[in-house]
Amino acid sequence: MKRSLFRAMGTTVDVTASSDVLISDTQQLFDLVESVCSRFLPTSELSRVNAAREGSVSLSPFMARLMHAAQQVRGLTGGLVDAGVGDAVRAWGYDRTIEEVHNRTTFETPALVFRSGWSVDGDMLRRDPETRMDLGGIAKGWTCDLAVEEGLASVVSAGGDVRSGVDDGRVEIIDPWGDTAATVHIGAGALATSSVARRRWRVGGREVNHLIDPRTMQPSDGPILQASAITSTALEAEAAAKAILLLGADGLAWADRQPWIRGALVVWNNGNVYATTDLELAA
Repeated sequence: MKRSLFRAMGTTVDVTASSDVLISDTQQLFDLVESVCSRFLPTSELSRVNAAREGSVSLSPFMARLMHAAQQVRGLTGGLVDAGVGDAVRAWGYDRTIEEVHNRTTFETPALVFRSGWSVDGDMLRRDPETRMDLGGIAKGWTCDLAVEEGLASVVSAGGDVRSGVDDGRVEIIDPWGDTAATVHIGAGALATSSVARRRWRVGGREVNHLIDPRTMQPSDGPILQASAITSTALEAEAAAKAILLLGADGLAWADRQPWIRGALVVWNNGNVYATTDLELAA
């Protein structure tokens, strides 16, 4: 087996595959997805979609697959993880790559209204023309899944999202301070960790983060700093981790009720660590 690291989608991607050729193919896949769905590239299809003033926009087959994945995520989380919050992400200051986001000394809370009426049918996206999409972590998890499912890699890890195609897959969950919170067994499955501890900046006198709650159109301000979830796919795990974070104190109880979530762990803002009873720790 070969292992390699490369940069894509604003993070480090760690790939294990049977050959250098397959590692190169995996990197090309990540580059392709980024070229299609990055909101920071003016030439991307997502930028074209977001700039369109029509209520219905035709998508390329590849982009349509991504949007169907986003629609699946919204359904799994009861609307908590919704790609339609792009306007709010930008309005709160995340309007450029995270390395370029800076504090704002003056800031007026944006009067944002959430428009949840977007849908994708075949290759057609229908939404309020004012709705801007943000595929972010959805695309990252989806690409990890695609690399493993298409036989390019046996394990892919990208910015907290891990998809494993091996039965003995295990992952160390690192807390926001760099310590090991737990080592878990994911087998041929996936884990995602979502955190509001790092992507933070100040607007006015308030500290904010990148995770927008569609119920308020404001950055998450719950008691959880970091959430991890184990599911069958990285797309599902990404959705679960973000939903747990947004639900705050009710997050683990919600995760326990979801048959598609195999286990979850959270780190609270006071450093305490809690987990669902079914979380499978590695020996």
